[in-house]
Amino acid sequence: MPHQDNTPNSLEIETPKPQGVDAVSVLWTFGKCLGALLPVYLAGYYRVSTSLLVFGLMVYTGWKHSREAKEARLRSAIHHNDNEQQYSDMKMLKSKKDLPAWVNFPDVEKVEWLNKILQQVWPFVGQYLEKLLVETIAPSIRASSTHLQTLTFTKVDFGDKAMKVVGVKAHTENERGQVLLDVYISYVGNVEINVEVKRYFCKAGVKGIQLHGMMRVILEPLIGDVPIVGAVTMFFIRRPKLDINWTGLTNLLDIPGLNIMSDTMIMDAIASHLVLPNRLTVPLVADLHVAQLRSPLPRGVVRIHLLEADDLPAKDNYIKGVIAGLSDPYALCRVGPQTFTSHVVDNTVCPKWGEMYEVIVHEVPGQELEVEVYDKDPDQDDFLGRTKIDLGIVKKSTVVDEWFTLKETKSGRVHFRLEWLVLLPNTEQLEQVLQRNKNLTVSSKTSDPPSAAILAVYLDKAEALPMKKGNKEPSPMVQLSVQDITRESRTCWTTINPEWEDAFTFFIPDPRKQSIDIQVKDNDRIQTLGTLSIPLSRLLSSPNLSLDQWFQLDKSGPASRIYINTVLRVLWLDEENIPTSSTEAAGLAAGFSKIRPRQTSPDPSFATEGVLRIHLLEGQNLVPKDNMMGGMVKGKSDPYVKINIGGETFESRVINRNLNPTWNEIYEVVLTTLPGQELHVEIFDKDMDMKDDFMGSGTLYLMCDLCLFQWYTLNEVKSGRVHLVLEWVPTVSQPGILDQVFQFQSRQSYHNKAVPSMALLFVFVERADSLPLKKSGKEPKVGAELVVGGTSHKTTVCDRTISPQWDEAFYFLVHDPREELLIVKLSHSWTLPIGSLVVPIRELLSEPDLVLDQWLSLDGASPDSQILLRAELKLLCPKKCEIDVERADQSRAQAASTAEQRLERNTVQKSSVDTPSAPVPSLPSIPAPEPEKAKRVTEPSPPETLPTHTNPNPSFGSEGLLRIHLLESQNLIAKDNLMGGLKKGKSDPYVKINIGGVMFKSHVIKENLNPIWNEMYETVMTPQAGQEVQLELYDKDMDKDDFLASFVVPCKCLYERHHTLPFKKSGKEPKAGAELVLGKTTYRTKVCDRTNSPQWDEAFYFLVRDPKEEILIVKLSSAWDQAIGSLVVPIRELLSKPDLVLDQWLSLDGASPDSQILLRAELKVRHTHTHNLQCGEATINMLCVCLCSCVCILRSGIEDIARATVFSLPSVSVPEKAEAMPDVVLETRPPHTTPNPSFGSEGVIRIHLLEAKDLVAMDKLMGGLKKGKSDPYVKINIGGVKFKSHVIKENLNPIWNEMYETVLTPQAREEIQVELYDKDMDSDDFLGRCVLTGQLYTWYTLNEVKSGRVHLVLEWVPTVSEPDRLDQVLQLQSLQSYQNKAVPSTALLFVYMDRAHSLPLKKSGKEPKAAAELALGKTTYRTKVCDRTHSPQWDEAFYFLVRDPKEEMLIVKLSSAWDQAMGSLVVPIRELLSEPDLVLDQWLHLDGASPDSQILLRAELKILDSKMVELIGQGTLPCAAGNCGQVKLSLSYASKEKKLTIAVHACRDLESSSKDGLDTYISLMLLPDKTKATKKKTSVKKRDLNPEYNERFEFDLSVEEARRRRLSVTVKNSSASFRSSDIIGQVSLGLDYSIFFYGYILLIILNCISWVALEFDLKEEAE
Repeated sequence: MPHQDNTPNSLEIETPKPQGVDAVSVLWTFGKCLGALLPVYLAGYYRVSTSLLVFGLMVYTGWKHSREAKEARLRSAIHHNDNEQQYSDMKMLKSKKDLPAWVNFPDVEKVEWLNKILQQVWPFVGQYLEKLLVETIAPSIRASSTHLQTLTFTKVDFGDKAMKVVGVKAHTENERGQVLLDVYISYVGNVEINVEVKRYFCKAGVKGIQLHGMMRVILEPLIGDVPIVGAVTMFFIRRPKLDINWTGLTNLLDIPGLNIMSDTMIMDAIASHLVLPNRLTVPLVADLHVAQLRSPLPRGVVRIHLLEADDLPAKDNYIKGVIAGLSDPYALCRVGPQTFTSHVVDNTVCPKWGEMYEVIVHEVPGQELEVEVYDKDPDQDDFLGRTKIDLGIVKKSTVVDEWFTLKETKSGRVHFRLEWLVLLPNTEQLEQVLQRNKNLTVSSKTSDPPSAAILAVYLDKAEALPMKKGNKEPSPMVQLSVQDITRESRTCWTTINPEWEDAFTFFIPDPRKQSIDIQVKDNDRIQTLGTLSIPLSRLLSSPNLSLDQWFQLDKSGPASRIYINTVLRVLWLDEENIPTSSTEAAGLAAGFSKIRPRQTSPDPSFATEGVLRIHLLEGQNLVPKDNMMGGMVKGKSDPYVKINIGGETFESRVINRNLNPTWNEIYEVVLTTLPGQELHVEIFDKDMDMKDDFMGSGTLYLMCDLCLFQWYTLNEVKSGRVHLVLEWVPTVSQPGILDQVFQFQSRQSYHNKAVPSMALLFVFVERADSLPLKKSGKEPKVGAELVVGGTSHKTTVCDRTISPQWDEAFYFLVHDPREELLIVKLSHSWTLPIGSLVVPIRELLSEPDLVLDQWLSLDGASPDSQILLRAELKLLCPKKCEIDVERADQSRAQAASTAEQRLERNTVQKSSVDTPSAPVPSLPSIPAPEPEKAKRVTEPSPPETLPTHTNPNPSFGSEGLLRIHLLESQNLIAKDNLMGGLKKGKSDPYVKINIGGVMFKSHVIKENLNPIWNEMYETVMTPQAGQEVQLELYDKDMDKDDFLASFVVPCKCLYERHHTLPFKKSGKEPKAGAELVLGKTTYRTKVCDRTNSPQWDEAFYFLVRDPKEEILIVKLSSAWDQAIGSLVVPIRELLSKPDLVLDQWLSLDGASPDSQILLRAELKVRHTHTHNLQCGEATINMLCVCLCSCVCILRSGIEDIARATVFSLPSVSVPEKAEAMPDVVLETRPPHTTPNPSFGSEGVIRIHLLEAKDLVAMDKLMGGLKKGKSDPYVKINIGGVKFKSHVIKENLNPIWNEMYETVLTPQAREEIQVELYDKDMDSDDFLGRCVLTGQLYTWYTLNEVKSGRVHLVLEWVPTVSEPDRLDQVLQLQSLQSYQNKAVPSTALLFVYMDRAHSLPLKKSGKEPKAAAELALGKTTYRTKVCDRTHSPQWDEAFYFLVRDPKEEMLIVKLSSAWDQAMGSLVVPIRELLSEPDLVLDQWLHLDGASPDSQILLRAELKILDSKMVELIGQGTLPCAAGNCGQVKLSLSYASKEKKLTIAVHACRDLESSSKDGLDTYISLMLLPDKTKATKKKTSVKKRDLNPEYNERFEFDLSVEEARRRRLSVTVKNSSASFRSSDIIGQVSLGLDYSIFFYGYILLIILNCISWVALEFDLKEEAE
């Protein structure tokens, strides 16, 4: 029986509607029209900007497009499902008994029987879920919030589309006692769930869900009783794909950008329960240990040795790609949620990392090691390649030591050694493992030491925990710590008998010495409810290395205990079972590659075709065919052309009534060979009624290398000819010419809107393998369809097989290889889809020779289904484009040869005076044109008659580029007069520029006497004497333009500016002098006469203490008063120069781009023998500098000055000696400090003083008859540290918004006393006091007074040793501003002064009384003064609050009894950021002392990890408090579109003296902005002190501009009078914070939505 159509159209029967007019429908139609027109009316009434309407329309259009696309995908999926079900019902006619028993099914099996069961029970599943939503979930939601008390589910329908199981794969290689299944799930459901909150008239819902993924199902344990399976465990190894179609109010989630965010949040919620390492376990029998199933032990541990990489692509280019550089590679390794990042190796394509990581493997097979390699860049890291490694291969091979080729890149491979570590439940191999780990060396500091064991902790529950203060139930959570690694459990709310059921794993380097510390805390992390410490040595003596029991808690209640299951497993590398063959692992990875061909084998003629382009230009003198008045009057024709070649026919458009038509159209045809082809051209006259009239024809016989441009006479007619251009376009495999071809094609346009093809894509489809069977169990009849753009080809249909073979070739014309896709669709007899493949053509551009030839996996089929094809891309390079490329190559080659000749001449000149030559930078090699490119259009003549080179004019190639920047003008004459000349107006100026007959004209600036043009013009010209640039200014008028001014700039001064110094501000040439500085030594040259090319010929010398640290600074100025430029030369650069000599031209900083200086810097290493030093030899270095000139060539004799030595000491130029600075270290000195264990344990407490209310009025007026106010201020005392706020005049509700910081130990129980006073002239009056109890954010009532309370925030800021947190803390620091101008500290620096050694004696010869002074910023400490000794010992500790670790420095000054300096030490804090654990603990040399003087100290940096970020992000705390009100903004920046989007949400608490409120609007502007082009404003909100705007504005600006700009936000009153100010308040925000996120740069100026205080500042508005 045929299957009936189940579509709604076939089943619905329309009932006839009654005749007449339905009043309700008429009113509904009227209401919809009114609702559509009302926003337009309101927009005009409130003068809303048109850009705002356009922006809203763009958002609505984007939302509509996204929603329609999602609905189309859902309908397509449902329709596909219906068709598949219909086809299976029609074709499944044979009985299953006809199938033979030996049919071999693939690994992934079809389970249609399970899908039928799911389809049958799905309505009942929907009923259960509907009941669950309405009866359980809805009441819990209503009880959670008063705002949701009216929430109801108005419709719950899970549809009739059941979840489908696409396939099931059973794993048989796993251990017995369990069944392991991989279930491929596909759910395309027509779910419809509607929710309504009646209180707010809010409706929302979901209509359609798609979910696709592979779920692993484990049936274990298998038992000998019904139901055979003890429990079912389910989880996703990888995240599934989710797509949700929102309705109602949640339509906003379908806006592009928000739809990704919403689906990602829901996917995160699913991943927290169902994606590894999380599992969902459903027990089927009672008394089952669910904990072992929910959190089983890992399958094993893989030790990853990231060794090296080879042949990586070079991504760093210089001078805009002219000079190729290298890369700064690093690797990203990922196994599930575990991610590791290697260190960056600078300037290499063959990095050696030598790092080691250890990862936990939960499921094998299934999990993979994903490796991605990137090039580190300051902005966005470049991708270098990726690869994947199946960890199942590592388990089978135990050790895999192989090179793995990177994919999606041209070249590159990575060397890994992967070791599978077995988990042993005994300690027999522990000593051997520990000994082996000691021998295992790890070269990188970023890698952790190898682990000897793994510890698994299952945290079950606790009982009888103590109550909180106030007899309240706690909300307990647990912190588990092993060494320096701490993990936290989830929080169980308001209970003393929590059940956590959480699992944790720790890597253990040495279980004999470590322990696990457990702390049960309240959710505030402050109050401890109990502690427990378990030495791991206790586990070593336990059976099976595990403890599964109750533990009594310390520092807790008498009956408090916790149940924990701890399991220890020794990590063992079974080296005895490692395969002897090194290629065995590769063989396991290859799998079936031994029996399948790895690449295709096409015919030799494959990909030999080319393209013939036919340009149809025009026709002339065609025959008229349209006669009028019965033929008495001749008319014209409506011609069109038909072109036939190679079996393809092209037809042009019709040109109406024209005998000389112009078509200008292009056609392309792919041909294998050109000679012998015939091109037929026919012209017809288009008629409406009858047959088209013939107007002539012609035949062209094509030859090789064709490029014809001529007229062809038409045959078989009286007159007429057609103009054709025939061009044979050869193909090349050079991706480097793609940009030239694209640029060449973009300059061409045709009337038929044809886009010339840029490439030919040849595809050879050879075979497929492991295709899935049909639903009936039969093998498919497979055919493949290939689609590129609008072109498609089909292969033949093979006989029934799962491994079809076609061996067919196809070609496609590709218009843009960077955008188009190759789509391959496999189906059964073109009806039943089997699988598909999408290959972006841009991926071929990175393949060798533009060829992709390999096996590719199919989407939508079984996991093993693959197809073998060859895709070869050939770029079409027209002859004109070849000529352009050759000319560019020749010009680059000529420039390179000219540069080489100049360098050779310089070398000869320098060698002639016997001076060491400076190293010549190597120029990039420019490839010569290939022979194919050298072919010409016509056949070549005999070689004897062809010249080998051209003979151009001597002036050929001498041109240069003159670039003219027209910036601005000032104080122009006003030519436009008003009122008949009684009142002067302005001018409309523009500029005319004339140079060598080339004219340029600027645009007109309306009504401006100080116009700003900012325009640029370029012209190519030959330097000649007498050339001038003529500039004329005019005022634009309706009739004749008025002349404003003119002037002439001689070109001679432009030619002579090369390598010259800039002019002074007055326009005069400078009197140049140079100042040379190295350390504390300074020299000055003579001052030259006025010239921009001064010459000094002077020599100087400097004594250098440390060539690796010191720098030479050269400052140029005009007569020592006006800076001209500067130069910085690090001395360490000379160590890499030949003979330690730098002799060349160097560019000046801060000058013009062409300004350079010629100098010679020569480093001499001096050796003297002394008897006072134990090392026997000291090193003193001498730097000799010869300063020659700024443009002149080095003259003879100067080298003698540069080589002259000051002393008669022996000199030797050996760089190694310069690096060997001797350190005199005594053997009795300790290498590190030994501070107290409590050193560095302090933290910071921050006190935020916000405001006060209802204070007592102490100032009385009129002798006490009238009450006044008070002038309050606050005193805060904590641990002897006192703070005092500023005074608020005459206010009983003051707002301070101040912040104070002090350092405390965590164990300190210091009271915080707060006292308020009224400021008076004589004695301040008392206003109240309170003692803070440690609550975070509350009001405190003042004691000892009638009324008053104060608002404070206490914040305890702990310290962490994580340098990665620094940027986040700095960002938080920038967001906070306080009235007392306090800057929150970002770190704590702890300094332990241990001792010093070999200090110099005093001038009197006595030993010093040494003391040290430590300074950081404005904070200074002093140590004690030691007795007379040159090796003092202090053993004192200090701490400093650090505002910015990247900028501040620690200075240590040593002196004798504070009167005679003994030496100093400067430690930049930023150097601690690169130290392990941010600790510097070593001997350091002192500056200004003897060479052996050293000091031993420990500097430890701790980052302050504030929790205020979360509070500000949630809106709990304001960023600032002001007197004018607050404005709510959100800002975001997208670098792809280069757009800054600002959303203005609302204002609150605006001040107004009027009872009726204010008519407010908000003005935005990006400063600096002289023209106010970026000024935008919102609509006006009338009579509202808390207005809501919800308007968005966009600004086009680059990232560099955004970092320089500031956003000025001003709230204004539109109803302000003429005399009063219209400004209510203002705030300015910096746009200089950026963060990288998935390849996009987002400027995070504030938190997503923040309240920003307004400040009233008229001066800032004037700017």
